[in-house]
Amino acid sequence: MIGINRTASMKSALIWLVMLICSITLAVALLISNYLDYQRQQQNLQEQLSGLLGIMAINAQSSLLSNNKFREEQRLSALSNIPEIKNVHIYQLLAEQQELTFFASYNRRDTGPWPTQMTRLEALTNPIISSDTIEQAKAVILDEQLLGYVYLRASREELQNSQRMQIIINVLIAFAALCVSYLLALKLQQRFTQPLSTLLDLVHKVARNKDYRVRAPAAELQEFNLLNRAFNTMMDRIENQLHKREQAEHEITQLNQSLEQKINERTAALKESNQELLNTLATLHKYQNQIVETEKMASLGQMVAGIAHEVNTPIGLGVTASTLLQDKVHEIEQAFEQKKLTSTQLARFLGDSKENLGIIYRNLERAAGLISSFKQVAVDQSNESLRQFNMQQLINEVLLSLRPNMKKTQHQIHINCPQALAITSKPGPINQILINLIMNSLIHAFDEGTAGEITISVELKQHRCYLQYRDNGKGVPEHIRKRIFDPFVTTRRGEGGSGLGLHLVYNLVTQALNGKINLESSLGDGILIDIDFPVSSISPSKLNN
Repeated sequence: MIGINRTASMKSALIWLVMLICSITLAVALLISNYLDYQRQQQNLQEQLSGLLGIMAINAQSSLLSNNKFREEQRLSALSNIPEIKNVHIYQLLAEQQELTFFASYNRRDTGPWPTQMTRLEALTNPIISSDTIEQAKAVILDEQLLGYVYLRASREELQNSQRMQIIINVLIAFAALCVSYLLALKLQQRFTQPLSTLLDLVHKVARNKDYRVRAPAAELQEFNLLNRAFNTMMDRIENQLHKREQAEHEITQLNQSLEQKINERTAALKESNQELLNTLATLHKYQNQIVETEKMASLGQMVAGIAHEVNTPIGLGVTASTLLQDKVHEIEQAFEQKKLTSTQLARFLGDSKENLGIIYRNLERAAGLISSFKQVAVDQSNESLRQFNMQQLINEVLLSLRPNMKKTQHQIHINCPQALAITSKPGPINQILINLIMNSLIHAFDEGTAGEITISVELKQHRCYLQYRDNGKGVPEHIRKRIFDPFVTTRRGEGGSGLGLHLVYNLVTQALNGKINLESSLGDGILIDIDFPVSSISPSKLNN
């Protein structure tokens, strides 16, 4: 009686266990499925709105440039076919006042006008999701010039309704699945009882009679059939224990004989792989050197652009003055041929001629000075030989070559260097180091529109030149700082950054100048680079001679 009660309790426990597992599994699966579906639908909605926002920003460029509000209102009216969009605002940036003003808007028919969001535009560059709406803004930029912003406010009602309907469907599915699971559990309980009882009787017989020749019959269920086979296999292994032991020893002997051959084969393969790796590394170093040389030529190209930009102004003024002088000469020539030349005209012509010749002379002298300075910078960049030079003059020549880049920003560069500091070293590597450091700060350290500060300090101690470079930019993350001098390390991957700027600086300091370099930085605290290298100091009088 006790056995019957226990068996009945086990059967009941089996049913409840199956139902509990099914319920938990089904609940977790439906919750995860519902959550993932909700996230997917929300992500799709955000991506659609972001794509639409980008299209509206591109379309708004022409309207903002031409100040055509009517055309933009017509474009926005087409958004009525998209029920999710509630409101769209377009703001125009007035170039003279640098202020945002309302330009055009769209409001869904069942949604009233929405207040202006000019104070939140920068914060809305990333989507802001509330309980029933999604808000996002995008800057309208053409040729790196900010024209205005596009603001979009969309409804999440469709997403929420879809989620509610999905929950109802999931609950109905779960209820139906639990009913089916209960019926299946009852059926499985009946099928499990008979094979289990048969196997249990057979085990008791083996335990009582010590008869290991008995074998379990085949069962209808695959799981019980596998259990019976395992029982029969256990009986067979007892009888065949010695035979299998001998077979195992024979296999171990064969394995030991083939082990040495496998080791030799793998050693040869490893040597071949190592040789291929060495060849690959040699090729990589070759291409790396080629890329470094390309980076140097890029600096020379940047300097040529500076020459064209700086020399263009004085030459243009000289051309204008010479053209004006040519017109004055033509007028005097006509008056002379017609015998109408007066002393007053001649005196005015002489005065104008002196003034124009003075303008021509001053601007040509300025252009000659700029070309001479740029020529010295170019010679230094392409030459790594030792020469005597003034350190402050070298820094000023580098800043002059970078003037076109600096004019586009509000950054300030401070130079702390004695005017009479003259040394004997390689100006070419120093020139390239300064250009790469300054360009690295302009590209990576400061956000567009911010005003940063760069400080370059130079001092001479015990025949070593100590150059300190500092900026107050964004700084370098810890995981980047540890590999900052390695090749191809950049935070602008895919945006034109080669990752060779500071690697080139490191090679120039340690190899060309035989010096040392150290970098300290953290996020938000800018960057500090200390460079020192051996030099020969000379007096200013010797430098002038």
